[in-house]
Parts: sequence; structure tokens; C-alpha cells
Amino acid sequence: MDIKDGIESDCTVYFLGIGGIGMSALARYFYANGHPVMGYDLTRSPLTEELEAEGIMVKYDEAVDEEVMLEPTDTLVVRTPAVPEGNELLQYFMQQGFTILKRAEILGLVTRQKKALCVAGTHGKTTTSTLLAHLMHGTRAGTNAFLGGISLNYRSNLLLAPESEYVVVEADEYDRSFHHLRPYMSVITSIDPDHLDIYGDAKSYQQGFDDYAALVEEAVVIKKGFHVDEGKVSAKIYSYSMQDRDADFYADNIRVSEGEIRFDFHHPEGVIADLKLGVPVWVNIENAVGALAIAWLNGVSDSILREGLQTFAGVKRRFNIHVSTPRVAYMDDYAHHPTELMSAIDSVRKIYPQRRNIGIFQPHLYTRTRDFVDGFARVLTRLDELILLPIYPARERPIPGVTSEWLMKCCRKVPGNQCKVSVVEKDALLETIRERLRLADEKGEAIALMTLGAGDIDRFVPQITEQILGEK
Repeated sequence: MDIKDGIESDCTVYFLGIGGIGMSALARYFYANGHPVMGYDLTRSPLTEELEAEGIMVKYDEAVDEEVMLEPTDTLVVRTPAVPEGNELLQYFMQQGFTILKRAEILGLVTRQKKALCVAGTHGKTTTSTLLAHLMHGTRAGTNAFLGGISLNYRSNLLLAPESEYVVVEADEYDRSFHHLRPYMSVITSIDPDHLDIYGDAKSYQQGFDDYAALVEEAVVIKKGFHVDEGKVSAKIYSYSMQDRDADFYADNIRVSEGEIRFDFHHPEGVIADLKLGVPVWVNIENAVGALAIAWLNGVSDSILREGLQTFAGVKRRFNIHVSTPRVAYMDDYAHHPTELMSAIDSVRKIYPQRRNIGIFQPHLYTRTRDFVDGFARVLTRLDELILLPIYPARERPIPGVTSEWLMKCCRKVPGNQCKVSVVEKDALLETIRERLRLADEKGEAIALMTLGAGDIDRFVPQITEQILGEK
């Protein structure tokens, strides 16, 4: 199958790993464009159930059954790296000569057909890209968007505007996926080393972003303090910052009061004063500056930027506050890297400075836990209490000695550490929380509780919320 010029309208698209946040957006995109769509995922989830409700067939076992009815000549198979090489369905499609492409290669095709506004970076790219999509959606032209999270404004990870020349894309650096994209403009939010199982070391990780920036056509907006090899980049390079006035785009006159955050947005030609941030979380000021910069460079008016920022509802699992009472505040966040955890913990301390901070963290990947154990230990012990769940393996096999118990011991060795650290199994988590609430009540102590991590810890959010509210 030759797809250089696009995918035939009657082509069936089969997704291996359809329940992933990026894969499900592509599945919805092809289904909305009239393609027969089906797929496989290892486990049932709210997202796969939504796909099924929308009319997309999803299976949860590797047995080859309806797949034998598909023809290699008119079926495209899209896979995610999370699906192992030994998967029976993948092996079947390979042996039968089906065209198999990575998710990033398909996104690359889309970015060649539209003006792609991409958001790359170790941290903040989901919130920044979702806000950028919301800002662009408010224009007359609108935008298409493939997001790495569920927008709370649109209850989806996909925005469709067939007549728009724009598409907003979250540019994922894992597996060097973003090298398949052809960005018109891009934000780079950070280049803190991550995914060292792929890149090997920090130098190679930086090289990955240098190569990505070289693909950008018109403009690259980089968080101040990070750099790319300017000799490789033909696009114009801008900087942005939360408060550094030496940046091309920055915020100042930041005011925080009564649960609101307001600031002035400075761009190369002036200032938009007194903007209100719809999601009043400190780190979102920086994310907002990056998104506003790209929207402004594409001619979005001051009034639309103002309205869009104020009405932005955020992203599922990006510092969502589920309970806020005088007794207990409960937040859930996707943070899974030391820098992201630092932002989440610091935000809680700013919002609830007088409360006892308790964090429940599920480490994500054995390799990431091993590679950043010192950073995790330093950051997590900023909490008053840390409850660790077992490591979520995702695509990885266990590494001997790399466990949550090991991370707990490393936390306890941090100089000056006052944080109480423990490890609990998932089936004991709700009872552990119930006990912490009881102790807090006995002491007359208000607490700020957080669930943190990129694994399946979010499955507990409804139960934790119900438990807190039920024990008022």
C-alpha cells in the first residue's frame, strides 16, 4: 500500500494499542473521516469503552479472528511502541504483509497536509497544546488537534475542523517519534533528560531536540534557559518565560488572590494586560505564555486570546482538584518525572500553605525509577508524607533491585528529610487513606492529598473522591 499521497477513503485502519491517548485520537480522526476503524488493546478502560460507544470495534485479546477477514491491500495497521514485538496480532499482520506504520508516522502525514502547530518538551506539553488548541478553536478558522490528554472543555483528545488549515499536535519525544513530524511552528517547553532507555544519555536527548527543531518551518518558541543548535534551525527562534523580561514572550504583574491568577502578557509588539487564567495553577502561567506566543504569532486577536485563556478548563489528570473543603483538599496529577513532581508539589504548597501535604505516588517504568532515583527522592521528600505504590511497568520487564521499597530507602536517606515514607499495595490504598483521614480528624488537622503518576493510579480517583466526601 502506497500512502505517500494520503490514505484512500475506503481503507480500513486497524490500531494496535487503540486505548492509548494518542492512538485513540487518531482512531477517532479516521472514523470521523469515514474509514472503517477497529483495534486491539490489552485492557478495557473508560477510553476504550468510549470508542466502542462511538461505533469503533475494540477487542481485548490477541487471538486472530476477525483480522483474517482483512486484506493487506486495503488495510493499514497502526501500532504503538507499547505493543511488544511478540504480540500475536502484530506477528500475524507482519507475516501476512500488511502495511504497518507507527502512530508518529501517521501524524507525520497529517502535519504535511496542514499548518502544524506542535508542542514538544519533557514537561507541560499536554497542557500547553490543549490550551493552544482552545485558543485557536476560538478563531473563525478553528483548528484540528491531536492531544495527549482529554480536554475538559471538549471532553475529547481530538478536535476536528475540516476546513481549517491548522492542526495542533503534541510532539512526543519518546522513541524519537517527533522526528516524523513537519511542524509549521513549535513550542519547546523543556529539555530535561528523560526516556534514557531510548536516548542513552542527556547529550543524545538534547540531540533529539536539536534534530526536531531543525524540522520546524516558520518559528520555534523555546522556554528561556533551554537551547537548540541554532546552526541547524532555519526557522526564527523566540524565547518565552514566566517572568524573565529578557524573553521575547513573558508574563509579569502576576496577581494571585481568592483562587484567581491574573497577569500581563508581553509579546514583541506590546502587552495584553490583565489576563485571567482559567485554571489557577501556578505552573500554568508558564504553559499559558507558550501557548499564547504561538497563537499570537498566527494572528489570533487580543480579544480571542483573553477569552480563550479565561475559559480554558484544563486537561484531565493535569492538576485536577476533585475535593476542596476546609478539612480535605484532593488533587490528581499525571506528574511522573522529578521536575513535574516538583511543580505539582510546589503548586499545592502555594495554594494550601497551612495544610499537611500527603502524596500518593505510583512510579512509572523501572528504567525511569532507576535513572532518576536521586531526583525522585529529593523532590518527593518535600511532602509531609509520601505513600508509594508499586512501580507501574507499562512496556517494561522488572529490573532486579529496582522497586518502590528501594525508592523508599533512598527517600529516607535524603539529608534533613522529615517526610514520613511508606509503601502500600494497591488493594490496601483506600484503607490507608481512610486511616490518614481519621488521624487528621483526631488532630484537628487539615490535609492536602495528591495522587501522582502516569500509570493506572487514576483508576482510584472516583473511589478516593467518594471516600473523602462520604466521610465528611
